[in-house]
Amino acid sequence: MTQSDATADVAPESVDTALLDVVRDCGASRGLLYVLPRNGDALWLVALTGAPREMAVPWTRVGVADSLPVADAVRSGRLVWISDMEDMARRYPRTSLVLPYAFALAAAPLAARGSVVGGLVLLWPAAHPPRLSGTERAVIDAGCRRLGRRLHEAADRNALPPPGEPRILPHPSRASALRAEGSEQAAFIARLPGGACALDDTGRFTFVTPEAARLLGADADTLLGALPWEALPWMDVPEIEDSYRSTLVSERPTTFSAVRPPDTRLVFALYPDPSGISVRITRSDPRDELSPSPASSHTAPADPAGTTEPAVRGPSRAGSLYHLMHMAATLTEALGVQDVVDQAADQLMPALGATAMAVMAPRGGRLRILGHRGYDAELMERFDHMPLNAHTPAVRVMETGSPHFFRGFDELRRSYPEAVHFDDKTSWAFLPLIASGRAVGSLVLAYDRPRHFPPTERAVITALAGLVGQALERGRLYDTQFAVAHQLQAALLPRHLPSLPGLRVTARYRPAGHGVEVGGDFYDLIRLNDTTVAAAIGDVQGHDIDAAALMGQVRTAVHSQAAAGASPGDVLGRTNRLLVGLDPGRFASCLYAHLDLGRRGLCLASAGHPPAVLRHADGHTEVLSPPPGLLLGIDDQADYQAAEFPLHPGCVLVLYTDGLIERPGVDLDDAVRTLAELIARTDPEDPDAMADTLVRHAFAPADDVALLIVHLNGATSGQAGGG
Repeated sequence: MTQSDATADVAPESVDTALLDVVRDCGASRGLLYVLPRNGDALWLVALTGAPREMAVPWTRVGVADSLPVADAVRSGRLVWISDMEDMARRYPRTSLVLPYAFALAAAPLAARGSVVGGLVLLWPAAHPPRLSGTERAVIDAGCRRLGRRLHEAADRNALPPPGEPRILPHPSRASALRAEGSEQAAFIARLPGGACALDDTGRFTFVTPEAARLLGADADTLLGALPWEALPWMDVPEIEDSYRSTLVSERPTTFSAVRPPDTRLVFALYPDPSGISVRITRSDPRDELSPSPASSHTAPADPAGTTEPAVRGPSRAGSLYHLMHMAATLTEALGVQDVVDQAADQLMPALGATAMAVMAPRGGRLRILGHRGYDAELMERFDHMPLNAHTPAVRVMETGSPHFFRGFDELRRSYPEAVHFDDKTSWAFLPLIASGRAVGSLVLAYDRPRHFPPTERAVITALAGLVGQALERGRLYDTQFAVAHQLQAALLPRHLPSLPGLRVTARYRPAGHGVEVGGDFYDLIRLNDTTVAAAIGDVQGHDIDAAALMGQVRTAVHSQAAAGASPGDVLGRTNRLLVGLDPGRFASCLYAHLDLGRRGLCLASAGHPPAVLRHADGHTEVLSPPPGLLLGIDDQADYQAAEFPLHPGCVLVLYTDGLIERPGVDLDDAVRTLAELIARTDPEDPDAMADTLVRHAFAPADDVALLIVHLNGATSGQAGGG
């Protein structure tokens, strides 16, 4: 299915309509719709209302683990409310950096049939009360349910649109049309002093009076459909676009002044509503400069050019600056090398207008491509493993530490005669990636249209490449440390789970994203004889080397006691005394299960661990809660009681750690019931698919997740699998 086919299947008649309905009915001024692909770790923006696409560039892709309102809403399963810009700055400083305007915001998860399928973001003007009304909340809840169903249906049909540019939808405007005839409207406006024009919700001219065109020094026909800072080079300064953005988001009237070269000072008064902005333009009275209206924001940017020559376009507008500031902030949070490449591509390419990007670094005497965006994979293979002595711009900028800019291929070939034009790109910027005073790689930005790279743009691009270089060095260090931590964690968990006739077993371990830290969760399966097996799962307090070492000791103790034939209660009791004797200053939970396949019986003992869930052959589930026991490592006299439960052919025993079910604000018993309901809906004949489904249930866990699934099928099983 092509992107256009998928979008047509999902959006125009169902999803887009539902989005516009909730925006209109709750009185919001803007709406953004995100989808979460199955097995995905990021939300993708697919539609927005009443705003230019470029304003949404920093949030086109939002990682589920990111510190952003919509990500927090999806992770927690609850609505996130931001009452004003101070609340935003306090809770989400990175978002506040890119949207430093007055507005209120709500972010809500979209879910259906127990799975999260996306997120919804709504914005209100600054005048919105500090709390949502009951009516607004009811409208949002109903709209989220409807959108969730629509997206879930689309996912079932594999009709969700692939990542791409979001659709821009017209705002369901509250404004009513004037009753006067068109000529009467024009006559009315013409009689007013000054000029008048209108901008739609994407910032483009939709109406310009002759007097406005005269004051702006341009022909009305050339202005219609254009952005002010594109049609009028002297308006291409951050303050002007920033005033527009502030008016659009906050829906507050704004006044600013600007100089039309050479010396004509104009005053712009902006009056917004959800459908766009009306603008009144007048010549400035010098006396007004001394007493600006206290009800307006008033900025008077200096003449950017100081001449009648058109200013050369570069990344100087407010939008570009905010995107670049956002990129600097996100790069400081990037973890591995691939994360650095993705973040740089997400932010750098839209802000600078590039259509392709590649990041390279030396490895083993050759220049390796670490990641790319917008380039064909086959083309990248041509340049991967390039010798470091090759005469190419990517190698040269790394050797010299100086960037190279090429406005066309002829210019590039004059410097590199052996260069071959493999694609349709027309301009290139090759940049060294510098960290700690040395080049750690190179970056190329490519453009579909000719680019002149004025000095200001070259300075900005070069500075940004420096940020990418520093982030790349941190990413390489992180990847190295993560690999070591991962190897340590893997060494402490069983490499293989034993096989036993009549059982199919699978396991999963998923860290919570604690960087390079290691966790204390563990699982184990111990074959006792041909008809009995023991299963154990536990969680040691902490996420460091000491926790991992203690986890290894606890798992070894449980394994040895089980292999020696101890009863479930004695396995935990003896392990507890060992742990108290070690005096590690940490505690551990553990759930131990003894399965007797001959008698079809299960014996469980718990040391402060979440209960097991048993799925019966008919599909109903049962939460198995043995008598609660004290956490291991607290009291050497603690006693652990066991409880017995019947086992029947076709049942599935699910053991897990609390990272699978814990969520902020969710009661633990409710979380266990939700998990049991999810287990009831999964296919018991495929433990691996069941494990994947349950791990997705905890797609952004606050703690590590360990999972052990034992399926009693009554027939000889194959080799048990591990995850």
